[in-house]
Amino acid sequence: MLWIWFTLLAAFAQSGRNAFQKQLSKTVPVLGVTLARFLYATPIAFGYLYFLYQVEPSYAIPQFSGLFFAYILGASLCQILATALMVQLFRLKNYAIGVGLARSEAILAAILGVIFFGTEISYLGWLGVIIGGVALFLMTGATQLRYLSWQTLLIGIGSGLSFAFTSLWVREASLQLHSDFLLSAAWVLFSVISLEALLLLIYLGLFERSTLQKLWKQPKFAIATSLFSFLGSFGWFNAMSLNDVAFVKTVGQVEILVMLMISYFIFKERLKSQDLIGIFLIVLAALLVVWG
Repeated sequence: MLWIWFTLLAAFAQSGRNAFQKQLSKTVPVLGVTLARFLYATPIAFGYLYFLYQVEPSYAIPQFSGLFFAYILGASLCQILATALMVQLFRLKNYAIGVGLARSEAILAAILGVIFFGTEISYLGWLGVIIGGVALFLMTGATQLRYLSWQTLLIGIGSGLSFAFTSLWVREASLQLHSDFLLSAAWVLFSVISLEALLLLIYLGLFERSTLQKLWKQPKFAIATSLFSFLGSFGWFNAMSLNDVAFVKTVGQVEILVMLMISYFIFKERLKSQDLIGIFLIVLAALLVVWG
């Protein structure tokens, strides 16, 4: 059941990362905010990988196959696209419901996993995934459906689909290494983050230098975004090395519950009836996934 603790860590860290990204998006263009997620996380990921080899001398360098690098490249490109689309949602009026659509990742990952990756999901597991999707939709503005624009719909679903492919390919890359799950996840984490940072730095350096300049002027938010991004990816990648993506992402939806609790206890904002129903359904979905 270790994957559950990694998932909870990821959910908490992701809440913080999204908050810092939203702050950055006020002054920094989309790709600059996307780069902030990976830039300072790269040395942290390398340091963590180095630390593992120091504390466990028996670890060997894994055998990297061509398929491993293909999965890493696919996951990196999809995560850049998914993050850029998510940041774009921050600027839309339908932000909440757009983010809810982006979090359709769990359902999309379940469908894609069964079709393309041989994932096996029990009836209880499917029920949990679906209930989690319904809960998320309720808590992110189902009553505002009539105000949903096509732009928000396409960006939200596009982000969710890209995140789903990222997660599935991260898991497949980890399985290719045939190592202890901590070492496999650490190599995948470092490979994906460093490649994403490199690709974005090259592109922005060639075509959008002004974006880099704006990002350099926000070091505190950029470093905080990278730190929480690393912690989130650390949790996700380890959890997905241990269990199927659909289950991990469904349990990870407790992130929304955490955000609502912060809103209620810290900012003294009242919860709506649909929020309370959504909280109950998210807990139910997580329990069904664990039991299934």
